[in-house]
Amino acid sequence: MSDTTAFNTPGGFHKGSGEARSRGGLRGEMGRPVRITFLGAGSSFTPRLVNDLLALPGSKGGTLALVDIDAGRLSTMRRVVEKMINYQGDELWSVEASPDRRAVLEGTDYLVNCIEVSGVECVRIDNDIPATYGVDQCIGDTVGPGGLFKGLRTIPVWLQVLRDAEELCPEALVLNYTNPMGMMCVAAQRASRMRVVGLCHSVQQTSDLLAERAEVPYEELEWECAGINHLAWFTRLRHGDRDLYPRLIEKALRDLAGDPVDASDAADLIRKDIMVHFGAFVTESSGHLSEYLPYYRKRKELQERYSRPEYDGQSSFYADEWPKWRMAADRERQEMVEGKRPLSWERSWEYASWIIEAREKNVPYVFHGNVPNSSGQGGPLIENLPAEGCVEVRCLVDGSGVHPVSYGRLPERMAAPCDWNMRMINAGATAAIEKSKEAAFHALLLDPLTAAVCSPAEIRSMTLEMFEAEKDFLVEYS
Repeated sequence: MSDTTAFNTPGGFHKGSGEARSRGGLRGEMGRPVRITFLGAGSSFTPRLVNDLLALPGSKGGTLALVDIDAGRLSTMRRVVEKMINYQGDELWSVEASPDRRAVLEGTDYLVNCIEVSGVECVRIDNDIPATYGVDQCIGDTVGPGGLFKGLRTIPVWLQVLRDAEELCPEALVLNYTNPMGMMCVAAQRASRMRVVGLCHSVQQTSDLLAERAEVPYEELEWECAGINHLAWFTRLRHGDRDLYPRLIEKALRDLAGDPVDASDAADLIRKDIMVHFGAFVTESSGHLSEYLPYYRKRKELQERYSRPEYDGQSSFYADEWPKWRMAADRERQEMVEGKRPLSWERSWEYASWIIEAREKNVPYVFHGNVPNSSGQGGPLIENLPAEGCVEVRCLVDGSGVHPVSYGRLPERMAAPCDWNMRMINAGATAAIEKSKEAAFHALLLDPLTAAVCSPAEIRSMTLEMFEAEKDFLVEYS
């Protein structure tokens, strides 16, 4: 396993892998103004990430370039960002906006990717057709039929973006927030020369949650985490010389037996059940995690036993709620423009601003990123996972760039589910790069949840039915 060297992190030195905890920042000053381009600037990530950038101590400012093909959302977001800058009195930052990415990419230092291809048009299809075949999804945007087809729509556009970046800003560091994270990163490492790292907030959220459940101050929690996006394992969880897992497993067994002390103890049952049987906690919510596994969504009685509302496993949750969330986000931005909502808040634990700060100040900072498993020194970062895939591991960033840290070997029982999903993710990336319906079918043959409920013939029929329903967004697939 990786060592537990303490690196400089905001708020002090954290044992194991420290994460952003406060509004503060790293020591030192940034040496230059920077140009940061947001693709899919209408995303809900943009105000949060801009706020984080405006909170950078020692910043020299620079340019925030906003790109979105939705002219209305782009115009509103520009007004939001300008008001945020004016509110905080930070005259060092300027704003540009364009529906044409090529008009603003030149000179970009950091490219933040938050694109959503096809908007809400296909979310219902991604959920409802698989449901008729017995494939029940909660989120469905990263793996499974929903995740695959989101990738098939998104990756061709993503690769066009990267080709433009190779021409106009070849030295930029690309920070990807768009799902399906694994497929996006695998496609990039196969088809582009750009330096890409995939960013999520599952590790930050879950390490914080585990400190709370273990009743340990976060800064005293010692932990290691490795795997793939949404399926990374906290293989080490300690407080001083005490292993925290025995107590957490004891509490989980009580909750799973239906004897919770309060309502919160009755939640997150799938992650608790996995911890009991596999011996470690996983990074993503119970509902999302259940889509990576063959165990929990294949029969009604299992759904009733383990699934709970919303992110805890609710059927069709994402498909039902995403259109509402999008409309709510548009209302909130308009209210920000009108001064009815705050224009500044605490710096978040999203990694983007911390990576930019560490790189520009040349101060080491640790985060967990999605990177090629082949980028280890002398072998894969995680030795018993496919070298050609994408893994989520501890990374060090400083003035010379992002440096993934080799982990070693995951316990086999934890490596196996990651491997299953990496095979599906890699096949999905192949389907998107080659624009192949047959390769897409092969990807779903390898998907753990789909394979738990469908025969190969049913999987082929479902794949073709989804292609037909989404043909207007997948016109180049043969």
